[in-house]
Amino acid sequence: MNIRRVPFDHPDALKLNDQVQAEYSVRYGDEGDATYLAPEMFKPPVGLYLIAYDDQDRPVATGGWRTQNLNDEGYLDGDAELKRMYVIEELRGRGLARRILAALEEDARAAGRTRMVLETGTKQPEAVALYASSGYEPCAKFGYYRLYETSLCYAKQL
Repeated sequence: MNIRRVPFDHPDALKLNDQVQAEYSVRYGDEGDATYLAPEMFKPPVGLYLIAYDDQDRPVATGGWRTQNLNDEGYLDGDAELKRMYVIEELRGRGLARRILAALEEDARAAGRTRMVLETGTKQPEAVALYASSGYEPCAKFGYYRLYETSLCYAKQL
């Protein structure tokens, strides 16, 4: 696998984003994640967006982080928020998400962020297992979905 830095609005990022949104719709019965995201949120040094490509140069996994600081949605100063972690179905269980997660954590740490936070949901047990096994612990809810019962929030000190 080849992991590359790409803009959040890169055509391959848009393709994978459509796929993850479709999966959210199936799992949660809605139109996907309504969290506001913009390309500039993922431009270094305030964020990063990665895509993993297979040996045929096909985009197969993605993830990014964006800067967050103390606000009324529950974020704290120094937070880096993980967004759009996704691996295409046929390649799940091969460690791709874990590799992207490690690269994102390293980059956020180098950018001066002190805590990685993420929001996932009760209908994503694979994500919960990945984050728990990577040292993430439940934390106070934050973000767009903080008032939803299906929302689960996790944090890890960087």
